[in-house]
Amino acid sequence: MYLHGSMTITTDIHPQYTVGTWKLDPTHSEVSFSVKHLMISKVRGTFETFDVTIVTAENPADSTIDATIDVASVNTGVEARDQHLRTSDFFLVEEHPEMVFHSTEFTGTPDNFTVTGDLTLRGVTKPVVLTGEFGGLIVDGYGQTRAGATATTKINRHDFGVSWNNALEGGGVTLGDDVTINLDLQVVLQP
Repeated sequence: MYLHGSMTITTDIHPQYTVGTWKLDPTHSEVSFSVKHLMISKVRGTFETFDVTIVTAENPADSTIDATIDVASVNTGVEARDQHLRTSDFFLVEEHPEMVFHSTEFTGTPDNFTVTGDLTLRGVTKPVVLTGEFGGLIVDGYGQTRAGATATTKINRHDFGVSWNNALEGGGVTLGDDVTINLDLQVVLQP
């Protein structure tokens, strides 16, 4: 599944590179995030509902990744906080129910890669860069070809109109500006 924007398919790319359409296995995948809280620690959460389709082309430079995240499925383990995240202070779920990513470029080595793409959140689209690691490819006990990868990116939430904050009495603010997004994905080659 290794993708590289400047190479054609050869055994030098990755011995397991496979052309095709790959769909997400949601039970073995996770999208998580973290943001600085009270300037001393981090709050972490996940999105419970998301979808990813990867199309690996004959020419890896023509391959694509498309992902959609249901932002209402946010889960930080605290229901009151999750409800607040769904409001206009953060995700504005009623008007913008999805976060969407579409890849535009791939670079890297057979095991470590960079994916550049457009991320849309709250109706704002900005370029982001994900750095990742290819986990490998295997045929499972049911004859399905599966691949795994992890990737991470950091965004400034203000770039997407997510600017709520609260000043602290002793100085500082409740939330940091940078949000780290982590992807741990397993995908299945479609017949």
